[in-house]
Order: sequence, then C-alpha cells, then structure tokens
Amino acid sequence: MNRFILISACAIALCCSCNDQSRKSSGKSGGGDTTATIASKPINLLGSFAGPFGDNKITLLITKLSGDTVEGRSVVGGNDRPFAGVVKFINDKYNIVANEPGDNQYDGVFNFSIDTNKPDELNGSWKPNTPTATLKSKDYSLMRRAFIYLQDVGQYPIASKRLLTDEDVNNLGKPDLETMRNEIFARHGYCFKKKALRDMFEDKDWYIPNTVDVKTDLTEIEKKNILLIKKFEKYASEFGDDFGR
Repeated sequence: MNRFILISACAIALCCSCNDQSRKSSGKSGGGDTTATIASKPINLLGSFAGPFGDNKITLLITKLSGDTVEGRSVVGGNDRPFAGVVKFINDKYNIVANEPGDNQYDGVFNFSIDTNKPDELNGSWKPNTPTATLKSKDYSLMRRAFIYLQDVGQYPIASKRLLTDEDVNNLGKPDLETMRNEIFARHGYCFKKKALRDMFEDKDWYIPNTVDVKTDLTEIEKKNILLIKKFEKYASEFGDDFGR
C-alpha cells in the first residue's frame, strides 16, 4: 500500500511539471531517501530526445507514463515504431526498459536512463530482437530538445503566416513546392518517416522533432495552404518545366 502511494505521488509531481507540448508523465520510487529526492526535485520524463544512432539519427518520444508503465515512439531511418515498457527509480536515475512490438524485422529492446541531476540527457542501448550482420546493438546518448512552434522560420515562412495565392506558388517547381509544404509540418515538430525529409530538416536549428501526429496542431491557414500547394505539386508533376513558366 505504501509503495502504491509513493508511485502515485511521483506521478502527480511529474505530471504537474509537464508543459503544453508534453502529453503525460510519472515515475516509480525505490523508497527511502529517494522519495525526498523525487519530491524536492521532480523531473519531466516526457518529451523529445534526439541524437546519433549508429549511422542514423534517432528521435525518442516519451509520450505517456502511468504508474510504472511507459509508452512512446522511436523514429529512425524513416522507421516509426511504438514502444512500451516499465520505469524504475534507482540511485537518482529513472531506468526504462521498453520493447518495440516485435512484428517488424527491425524491432528490438530499448534500455535507457535519465539522471535526475541531468534531466535533459538520455543514455542507453538498443538490442535488436533478431541480430544480423547489418542489424546490431547500438549505444546512444541523446539530448532533450524543447519544442517551440515558430511561424517565421524556414525558406517559405509565408506558408504558415498567411493564405497563399496562386501567384505565390505557380512559378515554383515540384521540389520547391514539396519543401514549402513539408516546412509547415516541420514547424510543428513533426517526426518525418522519410529519411530524405529528416535529412532535409535535421540540420536546421529551428527544427525540433516532437510528435508523429500534427493533424490537430495545424492552423486553418496552414490546412488551406497545404491543399493549395498539393494541387500545384500535382500540376508540376504533370506538366514539368512547362508549367507556370
């Protein structure tokens, strides 16, 4: 019963520290002095952590924590996979072991920790369920990246700031139109599944991978602009260089 109360107290403390961009958070205490540590220095486990992952880059999204169970997603090399597992609090660290579903050849097990003294760092390892010559275990050290929605960033910020007209887009080629459209999603922190798009935005200081679903975050202006851009992308594909020239 006391253990259940401690777990509930941690969950409440962590949830209170979440911002609007986070989803939910919690933790599990080992008892003793660590209870006071948690109470006096709660951390927000939820959020986006990004960094190198072998030859790729990875974004780990911790999206939900309930009791001692944790849920999230990993996006790496264009592969978007959910994970679920358990969290334990040991020696000032939240230790998480989480499994991907196992129905994909690239699935495996994440084992990582977040130190309460360094709450913006996530360190751990990943082991594939079925190792191969090219699919091996990886160690990683990721940093939390706080998401802030900004309208005036990117090559085509007007696509988020005002309604576009035909004149704004009819002289753009298909690659430029695709960039304009995907910048809208990037501003909202969308974790792109396609590696080419991740590579396009990863080196931008303003791009903070934060979510795999931005449908409810798009403004009405952005929704209408996306439809217009997609229409002109279709025209550009059909007519090529002859269109709008």
